Amino acid sequence: MNLALPVLVPALPALGAAATFATGRRAPGFARPLAILPVAASAVLALVVALQLGTGQVLEAATRLTPTGGPEISLAIQLDGYTSVITVLVGLVATCVQVYSTAYLKDDPRYPSYAALVSLFTAAMFVVVYSGDLIVLLVGWEVMGICSYFLIGHHWETADARSASLKAFLVTKLGDVPFVFGIFLLGADAGSFRISDVLSAAGHGQLGHPTLTALLLLAGVAGKSAQFPLHTWLPDAMAGPTPVSALIHAATMVAAGIYLVARLLPVFLLSGAALIVLAVMAAVTMIGSALCALAQDDLKRVLAYSTVGQLGYMAGALASGDREASVFHLVSHGAFKALLFLAAGVVIHAAHTNSISAMSRMPGLRRRVPDAYWTTGIALVALVGLPPFSGFFSKEAVLTAAEHAATGEAITNGVGPASAVPATAGWIVLVAACLTALITAAYATRLWLVAFHTPAAVPPAAPAPAPTGAEPGAPYSPEVDEADPATAEPSAMRWPLWVLAVPTMGFGIAGVRTDWLPALLDGGSLRPTPVTAVIGTGLAVAGILIAWAAWRSGTARVTAARLAAGRPLGPTAEGRVPGGATTPPAEQPPADPGRTLLGPLFGPARHGFGVDRLYTALFVRPAGAAAKLVRFLDREVVETYVRGTGLGAQLLGRAVRLAQTGNAQTYLSALLAGVVLLAVWAAV
Repeated sequence: MNLALPVLVPALPALGAAATFATGRRAPGFARPLAILPVAASAVLALVVALQLGTGQVLEAATRLTPTGGPEISLAIQLDGYTSVITVLVGLVATCVQVYSTAYLKDDPRYPSYAALVSLFTAAMFVVVYSGDLIVLLVGWEVMGICSYFLIGHHWETADARSASLKAFLVTKLGDVPFVFGIFLLGADAGSFRISDVLSAAGHGQLGHPTLTALLLLAGVAGKSAQFPLHTWLPDAMAGPTPVSALIHAATMVAAGIYLVARLLPVFLLSGAALIVLAVMAAVTMIGSALCALAQDDLKRVLAYSTVGQLGYMAGALASGDREASVFHLVSHGAFKALLFLAAGVVIHAAHTNSISAMSRMPGLRRRVPDAYWTTGIALVALVGLPPFSGFFSKEAVLTAAEHAATGEAITNGVGPASAVPATAGWIVLVAACLTALITAAYATRLWLVAFHTPAAVPPAAPAPAPTGAEPGAPYSPEVDEADPATAEPSAMRWPLWVLAVPTMGFGIAGVRTDWLPALLDGGSLRPTPVTAVIGTGLAVAGILIAWAAWRSGTARVTAARLAAGRPLGPTAEGRVPGGATTPPAEQPPADPGRTLLGPLFGPARHGFGVDRLYTALFVRPAGAAAKLVRFLDREVVETYVRGTGLGAQLLGRAVRLAQTGNAQTYLSALLAGVVLLAVWAAV
């Protein structure tokens, strides 16, 4: 294979970003083609590279960058089945995001810088995936962190965006510090930063500190992939534009941590303790985020917590020793989660609010955004894990991996000894994944029913203010004509939805042919079992029925109360009730199914179980108090000494100036007096 093709995959978006930065202000008309064409070309080249590489093939090339006196740093590239699948996903999602953004941010004056950052973000992810050297991978890893800071804070004029971008940067950097030490320790033990050399050293038992190294690496993975306890930045990152959320949550930043563990899984298999830590981290992340998603009213925060939970699934598969199942779910999730976020952006664009409860009071919302309505349904079915969509097969692969690990039949596909996976880790992941499947079906059904299928209620007298974190836009007005083309989906926001719907529906073929994806990933077989398929599907159906029953009960009570009070079931097109009377004020909306299902847990779940408050008490406030103390010491102590020194010199200067009379007799008299005093002192 010609190495120029894989080199161009990250190079083209990077060059497009540089060109957009250079010409954005002078020639803003070039921003859109410079944003779309290089990323689209990279997506095509990534597909060509994957097809040329084929299955079961590995291509490596490297050139030394600089001598270090120790392990060398090389500009290395490593291509295999993992890079093929993930780069195609990244290219597809990034292209759809860039096209979608041309309409979503059509009137934004900062669009050129936004588009350039998205291209640079994409190039950094390509570097992470293609890199065969851990130091070069670290460069792409950190560039993604910087780009995410600027993209999340794109609407910097709002306090939410500023605080969310700063929080994302600080939390991910907190995980990156031990991550860097882990890479250095890995390079020192293996004698090289080349990934192939590290894996070879792991296979021959030459790593001296496998547990410490794995735990240090997990800290960085927890930050980038939003795993407990460093997950709190991801829901707040919803303050950024919706296309950015789609890119971060589906194919780039959060996927980088999972990809790294999958790539270095032989290192983790050397430490059963690290696998148990990873399993516990994944289990807490899965269950906690699913409960939080069930309680959120902000549409994007529901999807954000959903992403956290699905990343927990991927981490759980890795803790079970099966990286094929993890990468399968990573790619499957990337397609349907990008679809969910882009469809949510269309809905928010039409409704002018992020609030699900506010959307429930908007008659005909689903008729104004039909493409978003149907593609959201497709993506939610994939998220729930119902056949024949891709989410069903990838989730069953994760459950199967956990089952095999729990029963002592872990599938490591040649990357390490199966016995290295503790059965405890498998049981932890299996139980947590089953419970999460039930809750996932419940919150997905709640989202679908409340946002689109709540019976039309009487509209409020005045539009409610947008919830915290809502994107800029005018509040919803019931007088807006539902057929008004201004409220419909722009074509640039519509066709990317159907492009992403294709892999969401069709990628499940990888689950039908159990040897297809593992062959691509150079592994064995996914070997799904009927037991996990029945359990997973049964729990998903149970979750749907439970959420539907709770929603039905709430709407039935409101409908009965409305009829008993003699009110109409909904307003007429003119905003009046039958008989010509003016529409009465809005009554209480139906009870939230999430509140009904969670009961006393609803409040804590809505606020993330107080993790942010705990961090504020343990870290933010002490750091703020320390900063105030340092400020006080600097201004009141250090500056006092500085001012005192200056004042002393000033007073001395004034005293000397008073002695300068200009009279020679005075000077001689003073000199004579000084001589006399010295003589007396000497005599005494």
